[in-house]
Amino acid sequence: MKRILIVGGGAAGMMAAVIAGRHGHRVDLYERNEKLGKKLFITGKGRCNLTNACDLDGLFASVQRNARFLYSSFYGFTNEETIAFFEGLGLKTKIERGNRVFPASDRSSDVIRILEKELARVDVHIHLHTRIQKIHVDDGRFSWIETEAGDRIEGDACVIATGGRSYPSTGSTGDGYRFAESVGHRVEEQFPALVPMEVQEWYAKELQGLSLRNVNVTLFQGRKKVYEEFGEMLFTHYGVSGPIILSASSVVGRRLSKAVLRMCIDLKPALSEEQLDLRVLRELEENHKKQFQNVIDSLFPSKLKPVMLELSGINPQKRAYEITKEERKRFVHLIKHFEMTLTGLRDYREAVITSGGVNVKDVDPGTMESKLMTGIYFAGEVLDLDALTGGFNLQIAWSTAHAAGEAVGRL
Repeated sequence: MKRILIVGGGAAGMMAAVIAGRHGHRVDLYERNEKLGKKLFITGKGRCNLTNACDLDGLFASVQRNARFLYSSFYGFTNEETIAFFEGLGLKTKIERGNRVFPASDRSSDVIRILEKELARVDVHIHLHTRIQKIHVDDGRFSWIETEAGDRIEGDACVIATGGRSYPSTGSTGDGYRFAESVGHRVEEQFPALVPMEVQEWYAKELQGLSLRNVNVTLFQGRKKVYEEFGEMLFTHYGVSGPIILSASSVVGRRLSKAVLRMCIDLKPALSEEQLDLRVLRELEENHKKQFQNVIDSLFPSKLKPVMLELSGINPQKRAYEITKEERKRFVHLIKHFEMTLTGLRDYREAVITSGGVNVKDVDPGTMESKLMTGIYFAGEVLDLDALTGGFNLQIAWSTAHAAGEAVGRL
């Protein structure tokens, strides 16, 4: 029997511990918090978006960095196998819009509970309130870990599953990057990902709380289009958030750290500019004696109307029949090209995940073992891997942890 030490009691750490434990080894799981799965508890707004039920091509397409590295782990433990794994432990699941998979109960606590039950069944030794301070190697091989209290714990292998930097209140403070660097690994610069973005314009604050559905968002760096998506977004006092904005942040976050980007929102993507012009013209003709500000009520949510009037440059009291063709065309263009200037990302406290981390070129993609040191493995968000929102990042955690758990299980 080997002794396997797992650092981090989140999604990846628990999965790796379960798989290693099923092989009959002595497994010790170390978690700095007072309970396991603290970040998992708040994922999916407390509902836990376990994975995504798309095909494997869809999984790979969702990954923003180093998708090819995941070939072995995604095929070794697919999203279908993830669902089967949890169903086999007694967790009923359901599939919602966008192929998102949730527990049928809508409670992330149920996911954690069944994992804890399986950890107990395979006799994993759980150590809470235990922060690991250092990982020691000897002659290129893992030797022991040192706790913050100074305890020395020897083992045959160590799985680092400490997460990233996002939601630091859950214990994700980047310890794993420090561990990796201390044993010679390269660690790529980190950025908040799946995170709201800040804008320059005054009217963001005016629109705070407004949610827009079925809009098209395009981001430009200079004249180059760098992102485009259709869906839902939200205005905040500092800028923009919502599903398509969070996904955009993972695509353009690194660009945004070096340059400002222009965001163009098409408020009426179902209509061409010509079709929209005809609709606005019809509204003006049918209400020709009304003031312009009272003609456009049907075009926007009430909160957006004052901003659109201000940006249009058209006198709100002007009668509909007085609106010139040039004014109307300009107003239509504004609806199809509502622009804002993106100036930065919000910080890790609001980020769902971390982009950047342990350089995957130094990690075996089939086993997650370090190529530099024998007996050290990595799993989950600590690696330089990140994906779009929709359950994809948890699938990365499950798949990489399963690979690591199987590898240490075969020792």
